[in-house]
Amino acid sequence: MKIGFIGSGNVGQSLGRVLVQQGYDVKLGARDLSKLRIWQESFGANERASVGTYREAAEHGEIIFNVTPGAVSLEALQSVGRVALAGKILIDVALPLVFANGELGLSVPHNDSLGEQIQRAFPDTKVVKTLNTVTSALMIHPYQLAEGQHDMFIGGNDVDAKKQVSEYLRKWFGWKNILDLGDISSARATEGLLLLTSRIYGALGHANFNLKIIH
Repeated sequence: MKIGFIGSGNVGQSLGRVLVQQGYDVKLGARDLSKLRIWQESFGANERASVGTYREAAEHGEIIFNVTPGAVSLEALQSVGRVALAGKILIDVALPLVFANGELGLSVPHNDSLGEQIQRAFPDTKVVKTLNTVTSALMIHPYQLAEGQHDMFIGGNDVDAKKQVSEYLRKWFGWKNILDLGDISSARATEGLLLLTSRIYGALGHANFNLKIIH
């Protein structure tokens, strides 16, 4: 399987590395390819790890990850265009963060979300929102760093796409407990969790924590 990443920060490099190590053909997309020189060189002559523009990464991938900063996600995806993303699953990991008055907040209104904005802009793409409620270190093998059985949330309009992504989360990254919150409007809730988790981070002094739903 070929996987494309739109974005070249810590999340994209970390997730991409794990997938290359598992034998997948991964292309990381960036505006400045020099940022990915060390990442690519770390694989030596492994042709499964490549870099390119946002559009090249999108065209490469059968599955696409959006790991751009949320404030610029729409702009980055629009530079790719609808054609390169049409019919594909787009796993949206981004958070629309804004820092104001000394606190982290969201750049979208409470009755909307970045996930919904992406789905509206790309109606032919299967947008699945997930992995956006934990720090990057917990996205991979999450139960090693935060002991116990905690949950990952998932949301999107396409039921089959969510089932596929749930299996990918289990197979690729080691998640066991995945809770489907419904359609893409559930991104309002998972993105909004930032308002809680940023406070928990302040209280604990670290971000290696997650939520468990007990019922």
